[in-house]
This record gives sequence, structure tokens and C-alpha cells, in this order.
Amino acid sequence: MRSGGCPAGSSRLQRLDPFALPLAFAANDAAADGRVRHIELFHERLVIRRSVAGMHMALNMPLSAFAGVAIRLDAGENGELPTVAVVLEHKDPGLALPLFVSTEADDAFAEWQSWSKVLGVPQLVADDEGGWREPFARIGGVRIERVRPRRRRHSSLKRRRPSMALRRKGGKLTPNAAVYHGEREIIARN
Repeated sequence: MRSGGCPAGSSRLQRLDPFALPLAFAANDAAADGRVRHIELFHERLVIRRSVAGMHMALNMPLSAFAGVAIRLDAGENGELPTVAVVLEHKDPGLALPLFVSTEADDAFAEWQSWSKVLGVPQLVADDEGGWREPFARIGGVRIERVRPRRRRHSSLKRRRPSMALRRKGGKLTPNAAVYHGEREIIARN
């Protein structure tokens, strides 16, 4: 497995590659001994290894136990730069995992979409009550949007394309049509 990290000279604080699963990396954990936990991330599950008060534990959870991939904006304190984070959110805030943290917001949106697609969990944004919600209406895995008009009618390329197929009507079977049945096939099969 690969370890997460940043390329040398990058201004990113943390970047894990969603297309290089499985991944093994370390994350901060205020409750754990040594303030660190070790994470193994797979396509369908996640293993968190940490030690609390000398007791070693491993949490093996399916990705379906997580609410989704959220994007967080954290204001910098005491002269620090503000950061953008893409986080795998859980109902228990102690189990939330940072996947991408940067002081530059350019790539955060693309990372947010990539992680959501690779892990198969919904995208989340913060709502007014302090919780998380999906930014787009969905039914199951299908995003719901307003109906869009057909491309041919409103396109600047409309005049370049043949529209004969749009004007043709489908054929109808009439009662007088000849129907052949009970005859031998002409095609030879082995």
C-alpha cells in the first residue's frame, strides 16, 4: 500500500490520491496515545488503528457507515492561512477522516467530486443547523435536475445536422401485411 503525503515543494497540507486505493496513512487524533491514528482505506471498507490509554484497537467499518464526503472551509486563526478540507464524514465527529487539506481552494472542488465517485458516497455541504446535507437533490444514485430541452432544437449546430430522422414516422403493422411462418431458415447453421 502507498502512504499518503504531499509532493515536495507543494503548498498542500495533505493530499491523498483517490485513484490509488488501497491507501495507508496517518491522521491526527486528539483522544489517541501519541495523538495519531493509522488508517487503511479500501474501496469498500476502512480500518482505523489507534491506541487509547495503552489499549490497542482496530475499527473495521464499511464505507456505507459514513454519511459522505464533505467540503469544509476553515478560517485561519492567529495569522494562519484559511484552509479547505475534503473530509469523509461520519455521524461521530471523532471518526471523520481528512482526505485533502490545502491552503489553496483551486483543486478542492475536483478532489471533492473525485472522492465521492471513487468511494460511492454522496457529496455533502454544511447546512444552517451545523449538520450536513447533499447539495443536489437525488433519488438513490440518480441526481434530479430540471428537464433540459433537446440539444438539436436550441443548438447553434442545428442547421449543420440532418433532421430527416426527426421528421420520419415509425412504420405500422397493418392487418394486410404478409407474415411468413412455419418455413425453413435460409441461413445455414452448424
